[in-house]
Amino acid sequence: MIRTVSIVPTILTDNKQDYRAQAERINIFTRRVQIDVTDGIFAPTQTLDITNVWWPKNWEADLHLMVANPSEHLDTVLKLNPSLCILHAEANEDLLPSFQILKDAGIKTGVALLPSTFPGNVKHYIDAADHVLIFAGQLGVQGSPADLMQMEKIPLIRNMKPELEIGWDGGANMTNIRAIAHADVDVINVGSAISQATDPAQAFQELVAEIDKNGVVL
Repeated sequence: MIRTVSIVPTILTDNKQDYRAQAERINIFTRRVQIDVTDGIFAPTQTLDITNVWWPKNWEADLHLMVANPSEHLDTVLKLNPSLCILHAEANEDLLPSFQILKDAGIKTGVALLPSTFPGNVKHYIDAADHVLIFAGQLGVQGSPADLMQMEKIPLIRNMKPELEIGWDGGANMTNIRAIAHADVDVINVGSAISQATDPAQAFQELVAEIDKNGVVL
């Protein structure tokens, strides 16, 4: 039986006006949102600087930092006070001290794994985290195709820590979201399939309906 899966829209932009427009559209139909921040170093593109990030008080905000040195941004993260802060296992520094600072502030911690990262090699981060994000797209870009081979990581992570929340990020759309949902994830982050839709609210509802369908998923 499929577990309950949440579809979480993502915001990724380098423009303040576009950020506000996306936030206002998303606020109509959901409360949990992932906000992507890149530094132009860890990811080849640069988004709106984290100091310009904000969200409505009623949101459950997941902050995904695609940055080389997350500790440099922790002061701003603590002020923003997201529900969840996701850092990359491949960052240039040990994540455990940052995880502890976040946990002490009541912020849940997440670790994101790039396609080339084997879960067993970062077990110490998975053990310390509340959430693991399986990254299956292209850093800093919405609309890239999904690498569905990344599903093979899900049972490995689930066996390490069964109660962990597992998220998927990259290329989710109407053609594959049911297969991803049936692969035992808890959260599917969706970018362009919602943000670039003519009617984002309708696109969101159609995705929700698609993962609720039974039957063949391949």
